[in-house]
Amino acid sequence: MNKINFLLFAGIGLGLITSCNQPNSTKDTEQKKTDTTTTKTTQSGLSQTALTLPVLDALFYEPDFAGTLKSKVGLTDAQIEKLKSAAHTSLRELNEDGTADAASARSATQQYETQIKEIIGENKLQQLQQLVAERYSQGVEGLAPTKPNFVPADTRIVVNAPAFRMDVFQDGKLIKTYKVGIGYPEFPLPTGMRRADTLIFNPSWTPPDEPWVKGKFQPGKKVSGSSELNPLGVIKIPIGMPSLIHGGKPLEKIGSFASHGCVGLTNIQVQDFTATLAKLGGSDLDAENIRSLVKQGKTKPVKLSTPIPVDLRYESIVAESGSLHIYRDVYERGTNTLEEAKRILAVYNITYDSLSEQEKTDLNNALTEMNKDPRGNVVDGDSNQPSKNGVAPSEIARSKQGKITSKVKGEKEATVTIAALKGKGYPAPVEINTGEPAK
Repeated sequence: MNKINFLLFAGIGLGLITSCNQPNSTKDTEQKKTDTTTTKTTQSGLSQTALTLPVLDALFYEPDFAGTLKSKVGLTDAQIEKLKSAAHTSLRELNEDGTADAASARSATQQYETQIKEIIGENKLQQLQQLVAERYSQGVEGLAPTKPNFVPADTRIVVNAPAFRMDVFQDGKLIKTYKVGIGYPEFPLPTGMRRADTLIFNPSWTPPDEPWVKGKFQPGKKVSGSSELNPLGVIKIPIGMPSLIHGGKPLEKIGSFASHGCVGLTNIQVQDFTATLAKLGGSDLDAENIRSLVKQGKTKPVKLSTPIPVDLRYESIVAESGSLHIYRDVYERGTNTLEEAKRILAVYNITYDSLSEQEKTDLNNALTEMNKDPRGNVVDGDSNQPSKNGVAPSEIARSKQGKITSKVKGEKEATVTIAALKGKGYPAPVEINTGEPAK
């Protein structure tokens, strides 16, 4: 098993960390006919793909990545080795013990970029950012969303990170919703169109020889797919580098940060989701077959006859059921602004000036409250409020060294009723699976 699958281990205690980062090992001819779309840049100028040393460490396990740095970015062998060393060292400095911290996704990214620039220079840094953006955002031709809050007319999976929500659409109809865990801000869930074409039951895991393996595992000794300690859970579904949809998450991680670039589910949730995905993908697997394969404890890949598109989004303002739902800007991308809210309203032919005074007040209050990072500090850039006491939020939220942002402090969502949105917008959750045991 490629080491990139298992670089870090999160969410099962004892401070262990696992990576969801992995290459798409199931590319077929059709998959290769993809459009490469650049990463979206928000009004604040922040890329939807954060370039961090931990992200680069995952990419270095791609067989062609070092060669690509030479051919497309023009890095020397010495620069590549220094970059690889810095990226690998960055993982040794991270730990996740479940406690709150003062980390800031934006400040962490800035610190990493400063280190990278010292190695390769400003010009090469920009080229590297573009290269990483392209690798993270490979699109499925013709299926990318065409406007904000895009409602699919086809069959696909839609994951919206700020909402901690995954939706299953069949022929344009929302049939099921899951509450999910998403990537830590230091290991964000990417955006862009992906595909799911393989279900892997009881995936094994080989712990690397790293300091963060703190006695619970023996480096190099494979952990069986049937082990309750396996961080990937009972099923993993590759959706293209660097992400998976997989089980193994404790219930308390659902609806919060839970992974390193993946969509996390509990083992019960992932079995339910697999049954739905298998049906959409033309497999004859049903819930009973899935339980049987899990119970056998053997690693077994099952190929879907029809690959299912996976639409990864970062939308912190969503029109739904007569309201605007404003989600926390958990990745600090400067998306909760009045300008962005106006853009969403315009999709439904509604102007800000046409709102009632109460609606305007409620909307501005909601944007202010949700324009905060996971720690509760105001997100700068295009913030609709000035910095407190003239101090930039990035200074207030200066990251505590060696800590992953593990929790979101405060409310994660605010809802603003807009009369003109009645009957419009993205569909409300259907048969939502929150991970809670059935009563």
